[in-house]
Amino acid sequence: MEFDKDLQSIQQARDLMARAKQAQKSLRNYTQEEINRIIKAITQACVDHGEELAKMASQETGFGVWQDKVMKNLLGSQMTYDFIKDMKTTGIIREDRAAGLMEVAVPVGVIVALIPSTNPTSTTMYKALISLKAGNAIIISPHPGAKACIQRTAEIIAEAARNAGAPEHIVQCVSLPTLQATDQLMKHKDTAVILATGGEAMVKAAYSSGNPALGVGPGNGPAFIERSADLSKAVKRIIDSKTFDNGTICASEQSIVVEACMKDAVMKELEAQGGYFMTEEESQKVGKFIMRANNTMNPAIVGKDAGHICRMAGITAPAGTKVLISQEQGVGKDHPYSREKLCPILGFYTVENWEQACDKCMELLENEGAGHTMTIHSENEAIIKEFALKKPVSRLLVNTAAALGGVGATTNLAPALTLGCGAVGGSATSDNVTPLNLINIKRLAYGVKELEELRAEQGMEKTAQAPLSEGLGKGEQQVSQMEIEEITKEVLKKILQERTIRR
Repeated sequence: MEFDKDLQSIQQARDLMARAKQAQKSLRNYTQEEINRIIKAITQACVDHGEELAKMASQETGFGVWQDKVMKNLLGSQMTYDFIKDMKTTGIIREDRAAGLMEVAVPVGVIVALIPSTNPTSTTMYKALISLKAGNAIIISPHPGAKACIQRTAEIIAEAARNAGAPEHIVQCVSLPTLQATDQLMKHKDTAVILATGGEAMVKAAYSSGNPALGVGPGNGPAFIERSADLSKAVKRIIDSKTFDNGTICASEQSIVVEACMKDAVMKELEAQGGYFMTEEESQKVGKFIMRANNTMNPAIVGKDAGHICRMAGITAPAGTKVLISQEQGVGKDHPYSREKLCPILGFYTVENWEQACDKCMELLENEGAGHTMTIHSENEAIIKEFALKKPVSRLLVNTAAALGGVGATTNLAPALTLGCGAVGGSATSDNVTPLNLINIKRLAYGVKELEELRAEQGMEKTAQAPLSEGLGKGEQQVSQMEIEEITKEVLKKILQERTIRR
């Protein structure tokens, strides 16, 4: 009897979980040195196969630029490894003898990693490294649109881990990806943490699964070019970011906000560096392709270059156009240029001053992308600090390309392809997720004082030891315990008599 694909995938998910649980029981007994040897071997394997996997991802998904995907694979492997290799994640990780405290790292167990089609191979590398570094097993659930490249990446990682001494099945991948299989893994009683990177609906499903989840909300980061900025560099960084892998990193800029006093200069510089300001008619044509009828991003534009988008929309842009730009005023669900666009399209907003820019950026973020990332290009430290204090984001990037700065490639943030959005973005963390998000910490604490000392410190020693009669003034009668008992009996007797009379 042959079972339907969904039933087969559910059974596979259960089998993967059973094997992962057993493998993790072995891994949790490994020393820090053994863990480090395994993740080093995985990193080298990922680097060795980085170009192969980048080309495979680009061909399978049709998204992005394979050369940029090589860089993303390095971010998910070598850069991640360099950042985490010296972290203490196993056994005793901190000891303070003077305070009588000790902290012991405890792996959470089995990680279920949901992998998107936009960054498939790099995210698989990154999640495998941080999971194993923390002593956990990982089950990879691939996006169906990137199934082959994700499975190949998982195979390379699993083989490298096994050859370095890791338990069998410590890294596994679903070969029959279905919604039912993903749901089974997310809700499984043995799932410790879900690492959810992908669409908003999938992330919400992870958070409603009943298991702990670390998810990423949509990015919709504005870039404010403040009047003190180095204009040429600011525009270069924005163009670099928005064209890197054709805008598939969710931290990339989605709109530009400028002050009226420098609008013309910014527009001229953008045009000089490959930006094309569409006419109102052209903006309307392209706008129709940004969102689908259900008001979600159209996958047909994701990871496509400006020329491809022009051909789809039926417009013509000058040769050498890198980014399509639409001058906008409105913000909201019905204004597609104010939404997340994982391709080289930008909205362009003009305001009178930096205070209005602050408000406009807030409006854009509250419409979509709250908690994620935004960028400011400025040399005015006072204004930069004002933005840091007021913006509802987890990453405020200064004078850098947002796509690369947000993931830690051009900043000193932790290299990561899971960027928490904090409570304001519906996320359980605001961190660039690292192995430290995938361990629990057991705390050993020695007693350092007795009850009497505690009372003395709080000024309660006299009160605690004072007899009942202490505190009565002169002439006040002291009542003995026997007299209290007699009074209580008399009161109870009177209460009973009154009840009898009423009856």
